[in-house]
Amino acid sequence: MTTTPLSVLDLSPFGQGQTPADGLRASISLAQRAERLGYSRYWLAEHHLNPGVAGAAPHVLLAAIAAATSQIRIGTAATIIGNYSPLQVVEAAGVVAAVHPGRFDLGIGRSGSTSSAQTPPPPSEIPDRLVAGLLLPAARPFAFDKPRFAAQTRLLGRTPGDADRFVQDVHDILDLIAGTYVAPEGVPIHATPAEGQDIQVWLHGSTAGPSAELAGRLGLPFGANYHVAPTFVLDAVRAYRAAFRPGVLDEPYVTVSVDVVAADSTSEALRLAAGYPHWVHSIRAGDGAIPYPTTEWALENPLDAAAIEVVKDRVATQFAGTAATVAERLETLQRATGADELLVTSITHDPADREHSYALLAEAWGLEPLETDDEIPDAAAERLEAVGV
Repeated sequence: MTTTPLSVLDLSPFGQGQTPADGLRASISLAQRAERLGYSRYWLAEHHLNPGVAGAAPHVLLAAIAAATSQIRIGTAATIIGNYSPLQVVEAAGVVAAVHPGRFDLGIGRSGSTSSAQTPPPPSEIPDRLVAGLLLPAARPFAFDKPRFAAQTRLLGRTPGDADRFVQDVHDILDLIAGTYVAPEGVPIHATPAEGQDIQVWLHGSTAGPSAELAGRLGLPFGANYHVAPTFVLDAVRAYRAAFRPGVLDEPYVTVSVDVVAADSTSEALRLAAGYPHWVHSIRAGDGAIPYPTTEWALENPLDAAAIEVVKDRVATQFAGTAATVAERLETLQRATGADELLVTSITHDPADREHSYALLAEAWGLEPLETDDEIPDAAAERLEAVGV
């Protein structure tokens, strides 16, 4: 058992033969289960134009999840700055935080616009390595679908260089929540209903870049990314801690994300994870995440050698096995990174297998279940029933 908290990161995925509505309902169900199991937070990612991911509007879905739960902290990991104005971000968070006070975590991520993403990342010059028992794989090169990416950035209202406003946008968000924002025209601005709400702001980053440095400089909590960019996770954490100055927090606080599938046996976990390479490859090929494949389909349609090379870092750093094995690997991740908290994301074709994975891991990790006889608040249950959830 460990005292390191575990939290959930959810993309609202859905599988072959399922619908986006199935994925959204599965997210609400998983949030309820995660709360009862003793997970600390339930965070939603933001992904657009993915054929197999329904989590395109996390702030909207969070309202439903907040209504269906009562204690677990909820939030985003991350709201992609640049897709919205600071005021839009604050107002969306403020609506949920006002109705469900003391539970909202606003995670902010930085993403470049079209011009900064036209060139595929180069192959890593650093080979696979083990640090304190943790695999840091070589980064894999992959290409963007440039026309599709350009269309997405246009539809989101992105403009070349808009990511350069990241620092100012973060300051504006903090000031709008605190009620200290003054517009360039000299006019004080008050963002109702967000102003004064108990919203915990996080910054998230995959490298030792602007997000890690700014989070440290402002004394904010930081989310490091092992599940998408495992090569650079230690660099990101070190940069954050090196830059840290007391601010919102007196001491650094880091959560590290990781992909996990736990099952009753190793063979069952590997079977459930059979579609993961195909799913990751669809993202890195530029098509967007496909509906998660069934095991049967994945085994009948193996990736070729070139495709496997593109995804091998992600596959090698997915923790798949029995709950005891997964817990052991999580302990290694925690020791190597010094994480104060771990953020677990799981994907399977059947949502029931995903819930079972989280349940097995909660028991192996020693989480304390929530002591309540009510699965969801009565008023929330009535609202969800009314809309057919």
